Parts: sequence; structure tokens; C-alpha cells
Amino acid sequence: MKEKDLVINAGSSSLKFSLYEMPEEYEIVSGIVERIGEEGSICTLKVKGQKISRIKEIKNHTEAVEVMLEELIANHIIKDVKEIAKIGHRVLHGGEIYSDSVVIDETVLDDIYKLTPLGPLHHPGEIAGILAMKKVLPDAVEVAVFDTAFHQTMPMKNYMYPVPYSWYKENGVRKYGFHGTSHKYITETMKKHFNKDDVNLIICHLGSGASISCISNGVCIDTTMGLTPLDGLMMGTRSGAIDPSIIEYVSKARNKSLEEVTSDLNKQSGFKGMTTKNDFRDVSTLAANGDKNAVLALLMFKKSIVKYIAEYYFELNGNLDGLVFTAGIGENSRELREDIVELISKPMNVKIDPEIHNRVSRLKSYNNGVISSNDSSFEVLVVPTNEEVMIVRDTYQVGNKVKEDKVYRK
Repeated sequence: MKEKDLVINAGSSSLKFSLYEMPEEYEIVSGIVERIGEEGSICTLKVKGQKISRIKEIKNHTEAVEVMLEELIANHIIKDVKEIAKIGHRVLHGGEIYSDSVVIDETVLDDIYKLTPLGPLHHPGEIAGILAMKKVLPDAVEVAVFDTAFHQTMPMKNYMYPVPYSWYKENGVRKYGFHGTSHKYITETMKKHFNKDDVNLIICHLGSGASISCISNGVCIDTTMGLTPLDGLMMGTRSGAIDPSIIEYVSKARNKSLEEVTSDLNKQSGFKGMTTKNDFRDVSTLAANGDKNAVLALLMFKKSIVKYIAEYYFELNGNLDGLVFTAGIGENSRELREDIVELISKPMNVKIDPEIHNRVSRLKSYNNGVISSNDSSFEVLVVPTNEEVMIVRDTYQVGNKVKEDKVYRK
């Protein structure tokens, strides 16, 4: 039986949403409520390629949910809010508690509160979104889809840091990894592509935020992001992995608090720190026009990607089925893919087929496929990610399982 399920991605002052018809995974509408609690609040729907906007004062997340539902009804997308059966919430941090998506009850909500120190920028908005939906749609099943859950299969040797063990036991200091919903979606897609569950992959999620994961026998065994999304690759505004002593040194040298330095590493570093531009396209344009810092930034970005591909290739003992490029940069930058594969070409015996790659790169509406040559030792692929579909898929499956369990217990 068909149903309508909602995906919510709440921020501190925004509420992104998508409504799907399930189990077909057909997106009916997507949209965003922006500037919650600020002047100029606006709700925008995107239906069949057309945008519909409404400006209205929106004081909090509860009002944001109410305006969203009003717009869905006013634009004849739903007749009644009761049509929405399940709601999937993207939640940043599940810590070591959650290795899969779960129905949100009082215990789960309490855990999300407790995990806020690990996700201080994201959790308050996500909690507000959960509470708002509970208030406005109390009968709908709500599911938490954790960004860290997919990486909970990592072995201790890969998620532990060589720091005092009490930091781990008492404060939860370890690698958690992020972008898990995207890495899970790509892994499931590749299991179908290779027609096997024990697939070995290196997944390059390259966007403004960027991470790489190592998939062995169908599960994640390592990833680049750590305790927070700051670790690993150089990114749009994040530094990625650096010598931790830099923080204390800069704090003293520039008379900044630890919080200010950490903020700079998250919001003023990476491409932005090197070039003043955080968008990869802008940096590429600067580099093409001869900007030396932009040229250097791109070289550093490529080096950081190749470094982790090489590490994970050895971790898989060279037994690799596919190297996957995904997310905004990974899906759209033909030049970056060519440069990365060229850098690993000889030691890994892989190369791109120029004709196939050109064909894939030109099909913007269907920008995916195998781009490596037939004589390569593994496939190189471009695969568009879809985190919203992964969230709604989990929401539908987890919600139905809870219903089945209740029927069974009766």
C-alpha cells in the first residue's frame, strides 16, 4: 500500500524537507524553510522543477513545520496532514549507541540530548525539528537516521586514537565518521551493481564537506572524518587533518581562544583559507586564471584525496572492486577525477577511458557510470549520491518493522 513519508533535515535556523511516495521512493516535493527566528523568513517548495515561495514571519521550528504543512495543503500536494505516515530525521551524531536507524521514543530523544556535546552545532536544531514534528504530527512514526551509524562497523584499531585511554572511556574520544547516509547509499547501490554483498570499495564523497570511506566485504572498516567532521580531507572551509599543536600555538600567537581557533579551522580554512573562496568551482576558475594560491590549494586537495585512497587500497590488500566518486565535486568535476586517477594510475594499474568518461560527463541529468578502461584492475565509477532517498528508505523499513513487531507481540 502506498504512503507518504517525510524527510526532515533541521538546522539552527532552517528546515529542509522532502516528501516521498513509498515504497516507490518517488519524490513528490522538496523544499526549505529559511531564516527561522529572523527577519525575512521564507518557505520555498520545489515541485516538478518549479519553485513556489512564501514570505512569512516564522518564530521557531514549530511554526516552521506548521507553515510547511500549510504550503503542502495549499499547493494540493496533500489534502490532510494525516496522510504523512512516517517522518525521517537526519541526526548528526549517534555516538557508539546507534549503529542503525531507530524509531524515536523518549529514550532515543534523551540519547540525542546527551550526545549534543559531540554535535553542538547540529543537535539543537535537529532536536527542535523532532519536537516540532511530534507536536504538530503526534500520530506519525518518527525515525532518527544517524550520520555516524554506518561507520560503527569500524574495528577498534581504526577508530581508536593513541591518546590516554580514559579519554575514550570517560569522554567518548574516538573516530566516529560522518556522511554515513551517503556512504551507505553508495554501498547499497554498488552491491546491486556488482551483484554481490561482499563488495570492496573506496568511496570518495567530495563536496564542500568531503570524506572517503573504505568498504570491506560490504561494511565500513575505515573513514577519514573523526571525532568531528573536521578531520581528514581538506575541504571548502575545513582544514582537515593538521598537527594538533597548531591550535595552542595559534591561540597564543594571535591571542585567540581555543573556541575561536577551532571555529577558524571549521569555517575559515580549507579552500577559503587558501584563496578566500570556499566553492570548488570558484577556486578552479581562479587557478585557470593563474592565481598561485588557488593552484596550490587544488594540488593540496588532490594530494589529500590520493593519500587516503592509497591508504585504503593497502588496507584492502589491493582487493578492490570499485573506486567511486560522488557528491557535488565528485559527480561534476571531470578534471578532478582525471587528475586523481592519473596520480594512482601506475601503482594501482587503473586508467580512465576518455571516450566513456566524456560521454558520462556530458549527461548532466544522468551523470553516472563506469569510466575506467576494460583493462583496469578495478572499476572507477561516477555515482550520484542521494542521502534523502537513503533516509526515507530507512524510515520506511524501520517504521514498518516496528509495526510488524507490535502485531507479532499481540
